[in-house]
Amino acid sequence: MNFYNIINSEQLVLVDFYATWCGPCKMMPPILSDLKKRIGDKAKIITIDVDKNPQVAKKFQVQSVPTLIIFKNGKVQWRQAGVVPAKNLERIILENI
Repeated sequence: MNFYNIINSEQLVLVDFYATWCGPCKMMPPILSDLKKRIGDKAKIITIDVDKNPQVAKKFQVQSVPTLIIFKNGKVQWRQAGVVPAKNLERIILENI
């Protein structure tokens, strides 16, 4: 399944745009793992390497990493650059379901 099929689903999708060279990005995997335990199947969580997917990063105007974007039915529901704690992400996801 490709990126656009995933974000166009009715399920909420949290996308973590990251880069391997980005220090703060290395803080996100444990946060996203914690978040997955908190939310279960309420939302899908995926990661996109901006260096391997520059066209996707450009389309969504990702200018700094990490950038987190929540999609539903292909539309951006929420976005923020920087590291966000799992409890904050959980609240935002529950507000957008």
